[in-house]
Amino acid sequence: MKRLRAWLARLAGTWPSARRERELADEIESHLQMHVEDNLRAGMSPREARRAALVKLGGVEQTKEACRDQAGLPFVEHALQDARFACRQLARSPGFALVAVAVLALGTGASTAIFAFVDAALFQPLPYREPHRLVSVTESIAGLLPRTALSHLDYVDWKERNRTLESLDVFAGDGHLLSTAAGVAPVSGTRVTAGFFRTLGVSPALGRDFHPGEDAPGGPAVAILSHGTWLRRFGGDPATVGRTAVLSDVPHTIIGVLPPHFEFAPRGRAELWTLVRGTSNCERRRSCHNLEGVGRLKRGVSIAAADLEMKAIAADLERQYPDSNRGQGASVISLTEAVVAEVRPILLLLLGGAILLLVIAIVNVASLLLVRSEGRRLETSVRRALGASRGRLVRQSLTEGLVLVAAAGAAGAAIAAGAMRLLVSLIPADLLARMPFVHRLGLGGHALAFLAAVSVLAAVLLALLPATRSPGSDVRDGLAANARASAGLSWRRFASKLVAAELAVAVVLLVGAGLLGRSLERLLSVPVGFEPDHLATMEVAAPETRYDTPEQCVALVREVVRRVGGVPGVESVAVTSLLPVTFNGNTDWIRFVGRPYDGEHNEVNQREVGAEYFRTLRARLLRGRSFTDAEDATKPLVVVINRTLARRYFPNEDPIGKQMGDTSLSPGSIKEIIGVVDDIREGPLNAEIWPAVYYPFHQDAGSFFRLVARTSQDERSALPAIAAEIRRVDPDLGVIDETTMRDRIADSPVAYLQRSSAWLIGGFAAVALLLALVGLSGLVAYSVSQRSREIGLRMALGAERRGVYRLVLGEAGRLAALGVAAGMAAATAAAASLRRVLFETPPFDAVTLATVAATVGAAALLASYVPARRAASVDPVIALRSE
Repeated sequence: MKRLRAWLARLAGTWPSARRERELADEIESHLQMHVEDNLRAGMSPREARRAALVKLGGVEQTKEACRDQAGLPFVEHALQDARFACRQLARSPGFALVAVAVLALGTGASTAIFAFVDAALFQPLPYREPHRLVSVTESIAGLLPRTALSHLDYVDWKERNRTLESLDVFAGDGHLLSTAAGVAPVSGTRVTAGFFRTLGVSPALGRDFHPGEDAPGGPAVAILSHGTWLRRFGGDPATVGRTAVLSDVPHTIIGVLPPHFEFAPRGRAELWTLVRGTSNCERRRSCHNLEGVGRLKRGVSIAAADLEMKAIAADLERQYPDSNRGQGASVISLTEAVVAEVRPILLLLLGGAILLLVIAIVNVASLLLVRSEGRRLETSVRRALGASRGRLVRQSLTEGLVLVAAAGAAGAAIAAGAMRLLVSLIPADLLARMPFVHRLGLGGHALAFLAAVSVLAAVLLALLPATRSPGSDVRDGLAANARASAGLSWRRFASKLVAAELAVAVVLLVGAGLLGRSLERLLSVPVGFEPDHLATMEVAAPETRYDTPEQCVALVREVVRRVGGVPGVESVAVTSLLPVTFNGNTDWIRFVGRPYDGEHNEVNQREVGAEYFRTLRARLLRGRSFTDAEDATKPLVVVINRTLARRYFPNEDPIGKQMGDTSLSPGSIKEIIGVVDDIREGPLNAEIWPAVYYPFHQDAGSFFRLVARTSQDERSALPAIAAEIRRVDPDLGVIDETTMRDRIADSPVAYLQRSSAWLIGGFAAVALLLALVGLSGLVAYSVSQRSREIGLRMALGAERRGVYRLVLGEAGRLAALGVAAGMAAATAAAASLRRVLFETPPFDAVTLATVAATVGAAALLASYVPARRAASVDPVIALRSE
């Protein structure tokens, strides 16, 4: 305790007080009087005696400073003095302080918010046990799909034969109708094998995990709830574990509740988890692929080794089962890569844009500080003349920068927090469900460390730049008027480089935004093969236990179509197994009757559609006919193919009347081609169009289908009435995902990523350009003020106003040209990194480059017009008199 009191007393001694200052002044005055008395006794006059005493003492203030240094901690005291002085100086210029803090806060806040996204998605590990050992395991199709779903029988063989994985499990999407007191509620689900959560290293927060072997055929019907579903649908009651929930008319025992923040990105926000049993029609066939795998590497095993082994197993299975496994390979990548692969290029692009905006903000504030330092040049020289060391002046400059950056950092943290919330709110729900890292967003340790790092960097730059422009050792040069004029010219040259750099960075951002905008425009203008306007869409699920035969499903679909067709404003209605512009998948392997076959897999998109489907979409039937409502399972099997399939497999003949079937041409699979429809884009907007086969829905009806209705009115207003009419058919029908076709296309992942990137980079570019123009305008205005005498002389000698305009705007034009040229060179190099993001847009798009150059040039001249006008309005007499 005594040691602590002594330390506190010493620390307190570093803080100046009025009493201590009075005692110090009295002590110095006493010593001074002693020297004066000695000088008087030596015969000096009183004035000479005091002057000699002061010289011998070394100056009163200097002596006080030395005593303070010896009495306490000089660094702390000097820092406090500098901080107080910096605050007083900034308070005297509130406009400058507010602008500087606002600009820095904008740059640090935006860059920190984007960094938090990048950190959560790319740098932080997945929230599972030892995530570096988790891998995504899928099949692949050479030359077609690098990663695709695997079959259950292949999974069983992979699990038994591999020696590199500690465990391997599979999962697949699912949906249920949950029976509640208020009726049925559609819920999203995921089917998994029994070891799935143990592979991830996740344990339920309540209850238990699936037991090994519980996923065997005939095992108990059990389910695990997500934490959100437990709270929302079961009131968070711990007694829920052990109770029975009826899912699609099948009772399931709830055995557990997952942790609060558990998310599995590949399946989005599943509300409940049930078991894969391998008993469905698809899972009993090796040729049916509907599962994805997740595995845990054995310790010391690399991903490359696991991938090599799985490829070898796939090759063995191809030799063993040449019919079903021809061309079927394997792919093993890290689970992290599988989760973030699609968003990585976009996030890195946004981070680059945010950092460039931060650079522009720092450069702009540095320019403001240079203007301020030039204005205080006389003050600095006077302080040097009075004894202030160059180091002390540099420390003072550093302190002012730190004060500015500290205020900007606090404001930037608030901006970053708000920006993160705003960005999350703008992400569509479907895409948000596949971004589990969003839950980790916030001003955590990494984000705060980034904010601190950029703040320190900004403080150093903002302090050193003005310090390098401070007067040299010759104080008289700093006090001389001609030296100040020379310094002004030197500063203008230096600031010109800063402004040109600002314009160059703005050009880079504008080019990036322009390329993304062009890419988005071309993406959204991709032909989809039908008219997406006035189309209302939704998904309908019926209880499988009550609609378990094709006849029952056909009757249900016919009644739904009839009832919805009677809704006011609905022109036509149809059903389909999958809506357009979703994904290339749900494929089939086909073979043509009468043609040689060597076992190749002719992979085509497979869709079941209703009789009015093509008419409702307004897709163009090229030849033949469409389906009729009467074509059910009792009628001959027929198909309609798309133009891509006809062109690939029937290049010089009419496909109408030709027959096709499965790879073995089993009698029950033979179908006749009755029509050819123009290509409908089934996959994403940026994907190629695959061959497609359309089967009549009534010939293979199921209890789950999508409904599409063409309306004569606004399709959004028709959605509630259509959904209500479907529920009137059967109150136990589940209606979900009610939206318009146009919104589906606009909010599809590829379109959203393109649009959000274009808007964010465009926003950064707009702010960067604005800041650069402010810097350019300030530089030109300063240049005009420094050249007022020259301009006055020119006008006195007969120069016209337009000559002055040419003089000032010419200087601005040269700066703009330099910035644009440098920016174009940098943008050309940076644009190459956008190749993976851009859609049908070359990185060196001439229209974009020319538009950006013209825009920046025109904006620069416009920003310089006001200073040029002020210069042209100078009165020569007043200008010369002021000099």
